[in-house]
Amino acid sequence: MNLHGHAALITGGTQGVGAAIAKRLAKAGANLVIHGLREDDHSLETVKACQAFGVKVHSIYSDLYLSMEEVLQNVAKSALAHDPSIDLLVNNAGVFIDKPFLQMDVPTFQRTMHLNVEVGYFLTQHFANHWIEHGTRGRVLFTGSINGLLAECDHTAYDASKAAVAGLVRSLCVALAPHGIRVNSMAPGLVRTPLTNQVLSHDADALRWMEMHTPNGIVPEADVCGPMAAFLLSDEAEHIHGQTIFVDGGMNTWQQPDLPKSLRGKL
Repeated sequence: MNLHGHAALITGGTQGVGAAIAKRLAKAGANLVIHGLREDDHSLETVKACQAFGVKVHSIYSDLYLSMEEVLQNVAKSALAHDPSIDLLVNNAGVFIDKPFLQMDVPTFQRTMHLNVEVGYFLTQHFANHWIEHGTRGRVLFTGSINGLLAECDHTAYDASKAAVAGLVRSLCVALAPHGIRVNSMAPGLVRTPLTNQVLSHDADALRWMEMHTPNGIVPEADVCGPMAAFLLSDEAEHIHGQTIFVDGGMNTWQQPDLPKSLRGKL
């Protein structure tokens, strides 16, 4: 994929899936504005790795759990001040802080929906208005999740937020495709990130269980997400609109992975 001549804003782009996307877009030639919560070893490593591809890289740091006016000022307007040519938006930032449904409280639910849905919604609105005003054929990518399709018992708010992202992508396709703006989503399964490695690197049983429940038997590094992101933002995907593409080793295809062998083929 060739992204020379393009510039991207990536929210939550300093580690995990966001960093994998940033590095792959830089490799494809895109200039970057990388948003993160704070400057730390992860963010500095990501910026350095992206700069190694010879592209321009700016970084901005801001908490997204603020009013939308503050988010737009600190992220959207700041990013455009760094690089007015931004024509790629990656809504990757999110949160996975959940409670069982019967113990869920309003602040936790609202935080999840704000960070996983509302921020991406209004960042997209801001950039869409900017692109339409300037005649730019922009491209938007959301980071969804397999949880937008398949449920987890104790993650109802997160599941709801990622299902909302999938629905939002379809709606934004209908709203923005007539303006030449493409919107899609990439939905990873379980991948290795600093968060998931807190379990996977120290609990062999958990790792084996996840490998058994992934058809290809692999729990990969987050880097597997980079090529799909670059593809969906590239000219090669010009006729792909409103889609959620799963990067999950086949997890979304497996209806009953725990079904005993004695019952397979009978139900």
